[in-house]
Amino acid sequence: MPSTNAKTYESTAPRKVAFLGLGVMGFPMAGHLALAGHDVVVYNRSPAKSQAWTGEFKGNSAATPRQAAAGRDFVFCCVGNDDDLRSVTLGEDGAFAGMKAGSVFVDHTTASADVARELYAKAKELGLQSVDAPVSGGQAGAQNGMLTVMCGGEPAGFDAARPVAMAYARAMTLLGGAGAGQLAKMVNQIAIAGLVQGLSEAIAFGDKAGLDMLQVLDVIGKGAAQSWQMDNRGKTMIEGKFDYGFAVDWMRKDLGLALEEAKRNGARLPVTALVDQFYSDVQAMGGKRWDTSSLIKRLK
Repeated sequence: MPSTNAKTYESTAPRKVAFLGLGVMGFPMAGHLALAGHDVVVYNRSPAKSQAWTGEFKGNSAATPRQAAAGRDFVFCCVGNDDDLRSVTLGEDGAFAGMKAGSVFVDHTTASADVARELYAKAKELGLQSVDAPVSGGQAGAQNGMLTVMCGGEPAGFDAARPVAMAYARAMTLLGGAGAGQLAKMVNQIAIAGLVQGLSEAIAFGDKAGLDMLQVLDVIGKGAAQSWQMDNRGKTMIEGKFDYGFAVDWMRKDLGLALEEAKRNGARLPVTALVDQFYSDVQAMGGKRWDTSSLIKRLK
């Protein structure tokens, strides 16, 4: 894993924090909190990950989310989906049972807006604050401490959490009430899906036309076609390299959330629905863990 030590941390008072979930995102995010000087306790469903984290960073691990959250000022979380989120927050061993009154729960999981509102209501009932805060920037953004964080919740909880979370973020913005962060992440994924499909078609077309696509991308990348996807994935798409980045399985989960939300709010997402099916084709090709830029494999 690339070093997390290159980040320059904003000066903020050390706080007692917990981090739940040490996957490819959570592991370095929790590491940045420790490197920024905060007192960190981690929890992971697989204890081996917790042991690996405490072997690399200064901090302690706990056997349950409740134990990790006990006495903490902030509890950060980054797990897989709605069910995982409920499993680490609710119930006798959940984080909410251990959190002290007035402390703040910050959830970086990409989940549904419904579960964000559910946890917000439960937290408020217990005298806690809750912020839904999904992130964009992928594994590299987490490792470099340069994530973009989209938040929903009340200003008090957001304002308290922001200086701490900036240990692993480049920007953190409150976009509305509970669930607004998750809805904004859906907007993000809808936009990315269309961009990656368009870039895939463009590169495949250029190849068929006999163009030097590395040269073409260098030229058009200086004009209106430029995008993050082109700058960061164009070359590797041409080279057929897809063994890194944001996995197809994760993208399908995220697009599923967006499509379900669209059914409720009446939004029309024809391109998103089509690209979701294209990702299903990639999964059938054995690409469940390939980077999302592997959409181009369908066209080769």
